[in-house]
Amino acid sequence: MRTWYADAAPPIAVIAAGPDPSVATEGPGADADVVVLDLCLGRAGSGTGNLRELVDLGRTVIVYSMSEDAGMALNCLNLGAFCYLTKAEGERHLVAATRAAAAGRPYTPPTMAGAFSSDRDTGRPLLAPRESEVLVEWFQCESKSMVAARLGLSVKTVNTYLDRVRIKYANVGRPAVTKAHLVARAIQDGLVSLDEL
Repeated sequence: MRTWYADAAPPIAVIAAGPDPSVATEGPGADADVVVLDLCLGRAGSGTGNLRELVDLGRTVIVYSMSEDAGMALNCLNLGAFCYLTKAEGERHLVAATRAAAAGRPYTPPTMAGAFSSDRDTGRPLLAPRESEVLVEWFQCESKSMVAARLGLSVKTVNTYLDRVRIKYANVGRPAVTKAHLVARAIQDGLVSLDEL
């Protein structure tokens, strides 16, 4: 992966790497724009737990896994992963997904496209619980700083969650660029009622 990133044009800097997800939360790794997570890192059986912890910290996470299971991909997306890549998808998709994640643009690799097509709720993005919570709070508050104060988050983290929600809507072909668009989408999908606004 280091070689792929170094050979990319322009190169992508790897500022931390290691055999444990804590490398993404301590030292220089805490400042990385994007975290690439192998679900097999750390304690046995803790892969999705590691993902959940990173997402709860407001990190943008690409899951990079040997598993081609659509159910696993959907679960990771539901937990808040930016995208799910299989190792078979290789260099081109990893580099493209990393650039998209860093820029806050949607990216759908083949595995995710396949996972979306197997999802029974087509057209509805899979929002993580924290993403839904931040979204609804934002609808009910005058500013993102108020959301941050109410939920004990930084404004940057609030923005990260809202960007993820927008990306997920764009990935299912229902872009929501403005707050008004997001309100409409959330009402359509039953995430919030008019009485809650």
